[in-house]
Amino acid sequence: MNTDSDFEIFMVATPGLESVLCAEAQARGFTNPTPVKGGVTVAGGWPEVWRANLEMRGATRILARVASFRAFHLAQLDKRARRVPWADFLRTDVPVRVEVSCKGSRIYHAGAAAQRIQRAIAEELGAPIIREAPEAGEPGVSIKARIDDDLCTISVDSSGESLHKRNHKEAVHKAPMRETLAALFLRHCGYDGREPLPVVDPMCGSGTFPIEAAEIAAGLKPGRSRSFAFEQLAGFDPAVWQSLRGAGTVTEPAVRFYGSDRDAGAIAMSRANAERAGVSAWTDFRQHSVSDLVAPEGPPGLVIVNPPYGARLGTDRKALVPLYHALGQTLKQGFAGWRVAVITNEPSLAQATELPFGEGGVSVSNGGLRVTLHLTGALG
Repeated sequence: MNTDSDFEIFMVATPGLESVLCAEAQARGFTNPTPVKGGVTVAGGWPEVWRANLEMRGATRILARVASFRAFHLAQLDKRARRVPWADFLRTDVPVRVEVSCKGSRIYHAGAAAQRIQRAIAEELGAPIIREAPEAGEPGVSIKARIDDDLCTISVDSSGESLHKRNHKEAVHKAPMRETLAALFLRHCGYDGREPLPVVDPMCGSGTFPIEAAEIAAGLKPGRSRSFAFEQLAGFDPAVWQSLRGAGTVTEPAVRFYGSDRDAGAIAMSRANAERAGVSAWTDFRQHSVSDLVAPEGPPGLVIVNPPYGARLGTDRKALVPLYHALGQTLKQGFAGWRVAVITNEPSLAQATELPFGEGGVSVSNGGLRVTLHLTGALG
């Protein structure tokens, strides 16, 4: 593996938040970040691939685009797949899985295309082929081929498991929000950890928002506790990787991050997760209802909340209106100067808060549901 040559790196984003992920990539110093449908492209070599997995909070996974060629039929795909320098990045002792998607191309049978690429890898390199995705901890690397308008792009999935699995959040409450999406929502709300802004989540579940905000403020790397698929690639340099993991410093945040929930089990989960993440000293989780919420002392910051909504927890939507109304009243009365972000799939529930949300709001898919983040300016 040549660690000096540059190629295209694709950071997979939650659709609808590509520009937010692009801003993060720019802030982290990646070269030429460009938002495209479904993600962000940057230029770099393998060390940048490793760093992206380690440092990018909003990316779902990191793909290294290692080859691209035209293929108009299966025989041509077979021939050109054999020219890919597989030995530059794949090992003969690590199983390989091939996934193919076809769109607007003369090659339209993804299964047949996958067989051709599998055969090319097996015969040219000698690596074993597996049909199923490797389980957590098992050896195996995934090759993703996209055939779009007869152009075949070959990528290596350098992440393995989705990057929201950070390996320090074991306790999960019902209907949790993924850390990657939480990070993008926080950045969309203007929170990047550089200013001393407290974050409050009055329905914190397993603590994702306060923990994520505390990690950002402290400068903790999101991938610090887990392993990645790229560690099984040819030419992987453990010494360079360890230097990347050890770079940077952890800074004690100037403010604290707060979560509350009426469910005692949720608070126990949040505290345990904060302890595993190494941010328990900077987070405060308490059990109480929304109506008992009080703004913490200090400067105003951001209230961000992912309340229950009907389709998410199997609750009747009309039964939730009083909860949303109570949330809005509590915030309007006690959180002057704070900005508020509410995530829900029902516009009527957002309206029930009677909070002064701006027009529009970013809309994304979360767990198969279309949800919108509604954001206010500073409350009067």
